[in-house]
Amino acid sequence: MSEDQKVFVHVSMSLDGYMAPEGMDMDHFHDPEYKDWMNKWMSLQAWMFPLKFFRENLHLGEGGETGTDNDLAEATFKRTGVSIMGKRMFDAGEQAWPEEAPFHTPVFVVTHEEREPWERPGGTTFYFVNDGIHSALERAREVADGRDIRVSGGADTIVQYLNAGLVDELEIALAPVLLGGGTSLIREIDPDRVSLEVEEAIHSPRATHLKYEVHTE
Repeated sequence: MSEDQKVFVHVSMSLDGYMAPEGMDMDHFHDPEYKDWMNKWMSLQAWMFPLKFFRENLHLGEGGETGTDNDLAEATFKRTGVSIMGKRMFDAGEQAWPEEAPFHTPVFVVTHEEREPWERPGGTTFYFVNDGIHSALERAREVADGRDIRVSGGADTIVQYLNAGLVDELEIALAPVLLGGGTSLIREIDPDRVSLEVEEAIHSPRATHLKYEVHTE
């Protein structure tokens, strides 16, 4: 483990504090009536879609916007040596990600499901960890190759890592969107254990990027 290695969270969030719209239901993910949920989710992530780096990473074609948002998205990708996520995020991604999943690193999925590693084209392999968040982090450190470890989501997994004092930095891309309800990150963080110190705030044409150092009592 490198002394400079960080465990970090980077998420998009609406102005009213939600990481995702309410009503997510994986059993109906492809149903036509689920379109409203997907439209709201896409509005939350819309700051990324026009970016040159995003388009290149998902092989969506040449072109795209450069500038502040693009630089920040690319820097987040490049600093990440391994990702950690919960089963709920994986279940959604397994249905929605392209065949070449967008991580290009090892990914550790915290779950009760026992499953063999799932290797995808482009360098992404999903490993399924059945013995908790600490074990997943230990395994992530072994393969991060000196780069940082990203806790990708969903909200419940992020909160577990924050409240356990295992996260060094929290980065939020604050989107100019109001969802009116949904999955909250901030409300579930234990204020008696976790405090935040502003490291950086960057305004861009599409989002406000906030970076906090995380302190745990």
